[in-house]
Amino acid sequence: MFDESLLEDPDGLARADTHGLLRGVAAAGARVRTALRLAGEAGLEELRPDGRPRTVLVAGSGPDAAAVTDLLTALASGNCPVQPLTSTGPSPERSRWTLPGWAGSLDLLILLSPQGTEQGLTDLVEQAYRRGCTAVAVTPAKAPLADAVAQVRGLALPFAPGPADAAPEPAADTGAFWALLTPLLALADRLGLATAPGAELHALADTLDATAAGCGPAVATYTNPAKTLAAELADALPLLWSQGPTAAACARRFAAVLGTRAGRPALSAELPAALTLHGPLQAGAHALTADSDDFFRDRVEEADGLRLRVVLLQEAPDQPGSAAPAAREQAYAHDTPLSEITAPGGSDLHVAAELLALTDFAAVYLAVASTERP
Repeated sequence: MFDESLLEDPDGLARADTHGLLRGVAAAGARVRTALRLAGEAGLEELRPDGRPRTVLVAGSGPDAAAVTDLLTALASGNCPVQPLTSTGPSPERSRWTLPGWAGSLDLLILLSPQGTEQGLTDLVEQAYRRGCTAVAVTPAKAPLADAVAQVRGLALPFAPGPADAAPEPAADTGAFWALLTPLLALADRLGLATAPGAELHALADTLDATAAGCGPAVATYTNPAKTLAAELADALPLLWSQGPTAAACARRFAAVLGTRAGRPALSAELPAALTLHGPLQAGAHALTADSDDFFRDRVEEADGLRLRVVLLQEAPDQPGSAAPAAREQAYAHDTPLSEITAPGGSDLHVAAELLALTDFAAVYLAVASTERP
């Protein structure tokens, strides 16, 4: 049950936030700066690559690693293919990864792990060494994975830890995404895969800080876009419609965070294909709610069914040729409520920071305000 009144009670939110989710997401900017400092200390700035790799192969477990890979693919903009590796195995801790048969000395292997203890990733480093692939890992210093990469003369970039009093459980670390992404962006800039100089990464941290100030627990719902979005999604099945490759990656990340943090389903699709893909779902939305013709159903005890809500994510305000007007028209035609998240434009990194920071806060408010309390 979502307690909307809790959004107006900062002290109540703090008590309900037993895993430190809000503290973790508010510290995203600091996490970026720490990750940059640690990457510099690890020698990233002295890296002198001999050109771009043929292909970047990425392996990592968990939704954060998948989202980082997805966003890197969007930011690379065709400069170099980015291919995620799929694991096999009975559980994430016992997963196994295998390099494709064509992988060799022209390719780069990136390993992402907030723990650095997965044996499957350590074994993958050995595979890369035998094939001649260069290995880079973002993982805690002195972790087994970091040691394995150092042994094959790869580069281990330290994973920046979160606040000491927040997210004691790795699964609740709301800032892990930024701790994995930041050193990877700095590496991508050195390799010419994406434009992410140090000044822009520090500006990204400033954007995250600004969002934290405007979306924090002390800010009232009517002026807090994250709380407003959380309240709008409380009893809804979100249809996350995006326009542009960066917005699409952010929408998929939002869907994953809603599932893992708040335990809520969401569907994402890119415009204009989303209009066709989700149109039948909008037309048949009555199937999601209880049967209004059932005279004998208990209308007091029975909770309302899920209602659809479109969430439109855009990289900039409407441009010529935008599919956003058609999205609004279809939402109106099907009587589907619509929420809009529009970045002010700018670089791809700035757009990603604007969209991801707001949606991360919204997902955390949904999770915290839905927590059962005595």
